[in-house]
Amino acid sequence: MQREITVQVDGTARRLTVDTRTTLLDALRERLGITSPKKGCDHGQCGACTVLSGGRRVLGCLTLAVTQDGAEVVTAEGLAAEPTTAEPTTAGEQQADGGLHPVQRAFIDCDALQCGYCTPGQVVSAVGVLDEFAMGWPSAATEGPGAPRLDRAEVAERMSGNLCRCGAYVNIVTAVLRAAGASPAGRPTGPGVTG
Repeated sequence: MQREITVQVDGTARRLTVDTRTTLLDALRERLGITSPKKGCDHGQCGACTVLSGGRRVLGCLTLAVTQDGAEVVTAEGLAAEPTTAEPTTAGEQQADGGLHPVQRAFIDCDALQCGYCTPGQVVSAVGVLDEFAMGWPSAATEGPGAPRLDRAEVAERMSGNLCRCGAYVNIVTAVLRAAGASPAGRPTGPGVTG
């Protein structure tokens, strides 16, 4: 069965007809030519296909495209858009560094990638993680009541759904912490952020 849908992808409305069994990942890659979400395991276990839908992290390989009719989907390509500010103030804002998102810049600065296959999913997931943290959402690593503290254990837990076969985890966690602080020296700053 075919269905016509309209999805806002990386700021552009895209209209397409898809089979109701088509995944969001396949629609993005095969129908729209957006190749930053990767097909790793195709079973929701590696996180290489992570995108944001309505601001929340979703796995493109487990999400049916028809469920995204009217949704706003952001891929790693959509994060690297035209710069909006000279100095980033939150995880969701961009900087005037060639249009790179602060998380993308932190991944580069912290050498948080090796082969790069998982990197788009890692970056998108990190943006989602920082937004979840900013909203005060706890994780399995959050200790006690109250707002969570963004430390290495908290970041590692929140990023655990994204696998890196090269093992760049130490630098990935460092990059997420750097992006959270968005400080020039790379040290996370602000309430609830610890190194």
